[in-house]
This record gives sequence, structure tokens and C-alpha cells, in this order.
Amino acid sequence: MCLIFIALKNHPKYKLIVAANRDEFYNRKTAPAAYWEDHPEILGGRDQEAFGTWLGMTKSGRISMVTNFRDPKNINPKAPSRGKLVTDFLLDSTSGEKYLEKVESQAKKYNGFSLIVGTVDSLYYLSNYKEGVIILNSGLFGLSNHLLETPWPKVEKGKNEIQLLLKSPSIKPEDMFHILQDETISTDEKLPDTGIGLERERALSSAFIKSPGYGTRSSTVILVDYTNQVSFTERVFDLTTFQYSNQTFQYKIG
Repeated sequence: MCLIFIALKNHPKYKLIVAANRDEFYNRKTAPAAYWEDHPEILGGRDQEAFGTWLGMTKSGRISMVTNFRDPKNINPKAPSRGKLVTDFLLDSTSGEKYLEKVESQAKKYNGFSLIVGTVDSLYYLSNYKEGVIILNSGLFGLSNHLLETPWPKVEKGKNEIQLLLKSPSIKPEDMFHILQDETISTDEKLPDTGIGLERERALSSAFIKSPGYGTRSSTVILVDYTNQVSFTERVFDLTTFQYSNQTFQYKIG
């Protein structure tokens, strides 16, 4: 996952709204969102190489998601998969805060990450590029391949557009997908310098990424209302035509 927006207790109908893009190499094998055969309580897409996930939920309301922290000079090819951090929380029974405290003690063995875990009522954040667990109270949050709330152009643009949507009494997944599919490239003066060169910074500056061999492969919108009714919609893109198919899962947290 490389772009996440979260509105927590910030809308009259939905207590949790998640809108996220997964950017990945096109040749990495991936299964679309489903209830997992080996863990049927988990709903989410699945990486078919390391068998973790970038974003998942459980039928009991646990939720977890991860983004990579872009730091090309400090990549360990033998580091464990960051997707395992997401899956392990979904299979755990400890609180989000306690889980992240445990992760923090071994966080340096992973390549750079930002990890959000919790339930539909309370979320917690940890990065191995910043000390301490952060509690996410009500509000609107944006995260890309840096720290939470780092004001990269696509994060700020997306948050501004979502803030307008939050004024509406009802939100549709399509409203969020429209924001996630924004291909606007940032102007050079607003680009971050993460060590990948100007041309690559430009290519990765849009919310929806199209580049040779790498880009946005799927988008997910999750809406959870105050009765704990969940709508989980994943949009998967054809990587040649960029046409897409949607599938929606609905359930009540029990």
C-alpha cells in the first residue's frame, strides 16, 4: 500500500472511512480481495509471494494496513516481508497499541514501513523511522511513502478533496475512487527528494501511478457506519488497458 486516507469519527454516517491505493511491481503475483481459505475471518487481497497483505480486515472489526517508507539507500533484500506485520495483527488478539509496542522492539529488522492497526473504533500508528506509538483520534489523516501526515502533494490534494466530501451526509465508494484515480503530476518545486532522482519523483508523485513495470494495481474503499455495517470495495486494474473491475463485500461486525 502506498497511499492511504483515513477519516475516523469525522462524518455523521460513517465512523471509519478508508481510501487506499496499492502500488506494486506489475509482475508480483497477487490475489484479489477475498475471505482467506486458511483464515476465513480475514478479508483482503493477498501477496502470493510472501502471503501477507497490505490491507485487511476481520469479521470482528480488526483492521491493519501498511505503506513502505521510501529510502532506497537502506534496503535489505533479506528483510522479512512487511505484509506479515499486517497479517500478524489480524490474527492476534492484543490491542493495537500493545501490538505496535511489540513490533517496535523488532522494527529495525524490517525495511522502512508505516503501520496502522486497530479496530474500526480506535487506530494506532508506528513507523520504524520514528520512535513511539501514535494514537489516532478523530480526524482526517493522510499517509504515503513517508511518515503519517507528511505533506507530500498527493497527500495534501487528496485530503483537501476528501474534506469536501466529508461535508456531504452520504458518501459513495465511487466518490473516493475518483480521488484515488487522480493522475495529476506534482510540480517540481513541491516534489520530495527521497533519493530516486527527479524523473522518478515525478512519476511517483500522482495519486494514481502509471509507469513501466510499476504502478497502482488496486484501490480499496472501506466504509463503516455507526451500526458497524461494513462495505469493503476493491477495484482491480488491468495493467495493460487500465480498465477495472469492482467487487464489494458487506457484513456486520460481530
